[in-house]
Amino acid sequence: MKDSPTQSTVPWHHDKGLVLIAAFKFAQALLFLAIGVGARQLLHKDVGDELGALADHLRFDPESRFVNFVLDRASLLNEPLLRRIGLAAFCYAGIGIIEAVGLYLEKAWGEYLVLAITVSFLPWEIFEIIRKVTWIRTSLLTINTLVFLYLLNLVVEKERQRRKQKRLKPKMR
Repeated sequence: MKDSPTQSTVPWHHDKGLVLIAAFKFAQALLFLAIGVGARQLLHKDVGDELGALADHLRFDPESRFVNFVLDRASLLNEPLLRRIGLAAFCYAGIGIIEAVGLYLEKAWGEYLVLAITVSFLPWEIFEIIRKVTWIRTSLLTINTLVFLYLLNLVVEKERQRRKQKRLKPKMR
């Protein structure tokens, strides 16, 4: 049986950079999904008691400055705030999954979506680093800058190829 003229006999290979970025976006989405589930699980519970029990279960030193800091901040988490955290985390997870799928399938809309969202966070990340330099903030800025530059280069190159193809096509009358 012959392939139809519209079917390609050349196997499709994913762009490794897009697959890597898609995996990163999917991992981020899973993290935010876990945060959303965690926030929902803490509704109707005393957050301080729950975190104290977790610290005890994980055998953290109860006199640790870190444990005391977290337990002190836990009193700020009330039900309306937990609901907002959960909703925001679920929304961000949904956007992350959409970004990952769009990139994995190499859709132009996915590339543009990731470009727009990534560039929108860069000023905030730069501001946070100016405020206080940490390895996490620096890593996030570096990763997001590399993602932005890679995707920008990819989109510009695809547009260049599209225009070249358009010029090379013979004009039909």
